[in-house]
Amino acid sequence: MPKIVDRAARREEILLAAAAVFARKGFSAARIEDVAAEAGIAKGSVYLYFPSRDSLLAGVFESYARRSASVLEEMGDGPALERLERLIRGAVAMLAEHPDHARVLLDVWAAKPPIDMVAVYREYRAAVTALLRAADAEGALRDGIDDRHAAVIIGAIEGCLIQTLVDPELSLPDLTEPVLQVCVEGIRR
Repeated sequence: MPKIVDRAARREEILLAAAAVFARKGFSAARIEDVAAEAGIAKGSVYLYFPSRDSLLAGVFESYARRSASVLEEMGDGPALERLERLIRGAVAMLAEHPDHARVLLDVWAAKPPIDMVAVYREYRAAVTALLRAADAEGALRDGIDDRHAAVIIGAIEGCLIQTLVDPELSLPDLTEPVLQVCVEGIRR
């Protein structure tokens, strides 16, 4: 009897393997054979899901974009600064859980990435900007905080991420509270 394969689960396994290989070897040096070996499957099986290495890279970034979008969707209700705190915690947790995605992103940053990173950043900035405006309307922000601070808040998270990628002595989850102290408490009235 032939083995039944959960296509969605297999696709996700291949994407996780690809992210690990691309992060370890760099996208330009990685081969489909490496991804197949990492996933513990035949090379031909990878091609059943992804016709090329570029499509595999696109899949890795689509997976990253989906995870990013889910963080935005999980902010919930409540005062704006509490939602901002949940957004920051969710983003840090997502990035810490999938550091290979961030390493791949850095590896191909100079090249044209297969997803629209401008759109991803704009979506995050729009969400943080909306929270800042809501917090201001609630009277929760100190004077001088405006839409530009959305880019600074995102930059603080990503700056911490980059430091933890290059310095294994740093832990991204351990930086969550300091980021919150600066990016939430630092703007509170």
